[in-house]
Amino acid sequence: MRTALGAALAALALIAAAPSPSPLPAPTGIDLTKLQPKAHLPKVPLHAEYVVAVNKKGQVTRVLSGKPSPDATYNVQTYGNALQAFIRTTDGGAISGRYRLTYDYDPQTAHVRRQVALVAAGGVDPNAPGAVDQMLADVRKHAAQHSAPPATPTP
Repeated sequence: MRTALGAALAALALIAAAPSPSPLPAPTGIDLTKLQPKAHLPKVPLHAEYVVAVNKKGQVTRVLSGKPSPDATYNVQTYGNALQAFIRTTDGGAISGRYRLTYDYDPQTAHVRRQVALVAAGGVDPNAPGAVDQMLADVRKHAAQHSAPPATPTP
């Protein structure tokens, strides 16, 4: 009993005596500010809008239509965001149907505001896989096809 208590006190003393962790020094000779890409933000307000199909889990299954902005980069970013969206109710449930996603960029604040509005409940496949799930399945299928060993030729 006494040795166990002594060992515990010795362990606590070692922990207390250990120096506190300190941040690693910055690498010398490297200007970290030059490694980060420069952001070229638009100087004008931008607006893009998409109508998406949503399954019973709240996942976007596909983009049905869209109204792009004049900025192609902004359109690609907002389209990708729309495909990855989950649309849920405040209690965590989901209503399958068609939704309108609008993206408004404010150059003064450099922020994008996204709004979601239900266009129509139903009218879509509630059991359809989410767009992201489908893309991941396609990637796995493609990787499996290309990682298989080559077939041996027959004489």
